[in-house]
Amino acid sequence: MSLNTLKTDTLVCGGGCAGLGAAISAARAGVDTLLVERAPFAGGIVTTVGLPYLDGIVDPKSGDIVVNGLAREILSRMDGCAPDASRYCEIAESHLEAGNQSAVLIPNTEQFKRVADSLLVECSDNLRILYNASVCDVDVREGRIEGLSVATKGGLYKINARTIIDTTGDGDVAYLAGSKMEKSNPLMPMTLHFRIGNVRPTPNMKQAMQRECEQAVQAGEIALFYGPHFEYHFADNEMDIHAIRVSGDASDPFELTQAEITGRRESWIMFERWKSNVPGFENAYFVSSGPYIGVRETRRLKGRYQLTEQDILANTTFDDAVAIGTWYLDVHPNSNSPGQFQSFNPKWPGPYHIPYRSLLPKEVSNLVVAGRCHSATAIAASSSRVTVTAMAMGEAAGAAAKLADLMKRDVAEIEGSSIRSYLADNGVELYPLN
Repeated sequence: MSLNTLKTDTLVCGGGCAGLGAAISAARAGVDTLLVERAPFAGGIVTTVGLPYLDGIVDPKSGDIVVNGLAREILSRMDGCAPDASRYCEIAESHLEAGNQSAVLIPNTEQFKRVADSLLVECSDNLRILYNASVCDVDVREGRIEGLSVATKGGLYKINARTIIDTTGDGDVAYLAGSKMEKSNPLMPMTLHFRIGNVRPTPNMKQAMQRECEQAVQAGEIALFYGPHFEYHFADNEMDIHAIRVSGDASDPFELTQAEITGRRESWIMFERWKSNVPGFENAYFVSSGPYIGVRETRRLKGRYQLTEQDILANTTFDDAVAIGTWYLDVHPNSNSPGQFQSFNPKWPGPYHIPYRSLLPKEVSNLVVAGRCHSATAIAASSSRVTVTAMAMGEAAGAAAKLADLMKRDVAEIEGSSIRSYLADNGVELYPLN
């Protein structure tokens, strides 16, 4: 079978939050860049799942905006803050939740799709976008990726690139390239977000919804749930619901398929029980579920450095730091957690460094990995996996691709301190830890 061929300086595989950061960072720097994404739009968990938050942009202890790159620009474009906002109190009320100073709201995930499209199209002089495309094979020779095969509606494309950035979330490229990976056992459960319209809020509604979920578990209708947690993000009478928990390995195609089916079935069971038995749901209707189920963890790189929870909790500084995280240690168990997200009290760190070495595999010299599949322990990754932190890692990866292009070297040879200086020179200075 003949293959279509493409050539680019930098190939970004995955258009979620990390991939957005990587593609825009590289293209704005003048690097010829190609972005491939399996969905028909960018945005990752925000748009494919419907999680309406910019998690990790604000340190709730200080109230500072600690990530001031693309995440803040996107928030500004969505009328959430001024371009130079530096404090939580400077974020527009429409993007805040009462009593929650840890997450910044995205009131309209469809708008996020449009903002992402606009940001990418604005880079079209240096950036090509290929949606509905998935990496399916990697050709490695003498420790370098020489080419990748991408499956599309037009057949297979063979892509050659100097630098490859893996922002697939599952570490697909690193895995196919033979990099050492690891998985937790068990993995955190997957979650399908869904929305119910025409709800009339009533006192004690949450407790009644929880009781129905508990009875559904006892009856064998559903396996797991948490919460249920809900907000009225989109309208005063429309619930955005987090309640589904599905065990499984999303890097296994058959388990992922079953998880999608299970999530849809169990969300409908919850809806029918609430509509029949909970006051306020009498005239409710099921609006939609996320196009994809949400995945918290699968493969993680075993890279040149593994970020640990001790590093995070001690706010350890690194000479090769290229990004800042600030989210809490957010582990979801494979168990029922009625009324809450976790079955434990989560630990909040202050802002912490993410070292460049945690983005680098040991085995492949022209590959950099950004997002939730970077090299971190399971507990550390429960913090670093979130939207804004992933985006910041992606921006650093895009800057690494620029420096590799300038120096005619592989990304593994670029110093993290050089990447940090480049980012600072271009307005993305790391928040000081001391």
